[in-house]
Amino acid sequence: MTQSPSKPVLMSSLVNWLQLIRLPNLATAAADPLAGFLVVGGFGTYSSLPLVGWLVIASSLCLYAGGMVQNDVVDFEIDHVERPFRPLPSGRVSREVAGLVAGSLLVFGVAFACVASAYVNKMAPACLGVTLAAAICCYNRYAKGTRWGPMVMGGCRSLNWSLGMVAAGSPSLPMWMIPCGVGVYVGGITLFAHDEVSTGSRKKLFFGAFIMLLGLILSGSSPLFVMEMKQPEFSIWLTEGRLIMWYALWVVLGFYILARCGQAVMNPVPHRMQAAVGNAIMSIITLDAVMVLAFCGEQWAVVVLALLVWFVLGRRLAAAT
Repeated sequence: MTQSPSKPVLMSSLVNWLQLIRLPNLATAAADPLAGFLVVGGFGTYSSLPLVGWLVIASSLCLYAGGMVQNDVVDFEIDHVERPFRPLPSGRVSREVAGLVAGSLLVFGVAFACVASAYVNKMAPACLGVTLAAAICCYNRYAKGTRWGPMVMGGCRSLNWSLGMVAAGSPSLPMWMIPCGVGVYVGGITLFAHDEVSTGSRKKLFFGAFIMLLGLILSGSSPLFVMEMKQPEFSIWLTEGRLIMWYALWVVLGFYILARCGQAVMNPVPHRMQAAVGNAIMSIITLDAVMVLAFCGEQWAVVVLALLVWFVLGRRLAAAT
């Protein structure tokens, strides 16, 4: 009779899979649809997150994790040279099994989006779920490494934010500036991270940081436009004279992100670039929380911000980049 695997072997296998799905980054995948759902839902609407909110978060987590595993499957040969320590090129996880898991996670992600659609009785969440899954596959198999890569990756993040928005209701036009800005910001991160395993090009790094700045400006402009339109669902939090304070917070956060990028531009060595990219990714959660603060107040902003605990603890087991 064969013995069951020892506890150390099981733990090692679990860590390998957590590295494949980029455990800390999953916190950012959850933050986006949660923030989108809350922003459209409005101030004081929810005392607890409705089932449809959990469904779009589950969809996002499955789609993101599936995309990350598929990324390593597609990059198998490249990682043999650049990242031989990763689970697939090192042989710790089978490439065939990883491919099967990636496909299954993407299917589950779409399925959760379809259930969310049935729950709210409209097709938008299902359509966005299918579109996001297709965009993920497009990036991993065709766009990555091309000039279109950052645009497609940014589009994936925009769709992820939008998934939460459409599940909560019908967003007003200025609110769509938020996922568009988030997509531009993430496109800038993708461009910035292109050469993170080698000495980077200062010109490319500077351009990536500039794109990130444009994304911050675009999404950060949304509350101002919503206030000017006097949307009835807009947060009481900002309309009580807190607009300047909110923008001061947004500017400080943006400055912190771009200052870390500036250090990498001045000295484009791998560890500085990777630190800047990791910080920019982690800051997605903080940016989402600050945006929720503008539309929903402190209570839900703290809930989103708490996802930083997941990110920080998860980074001890798996790299964010």
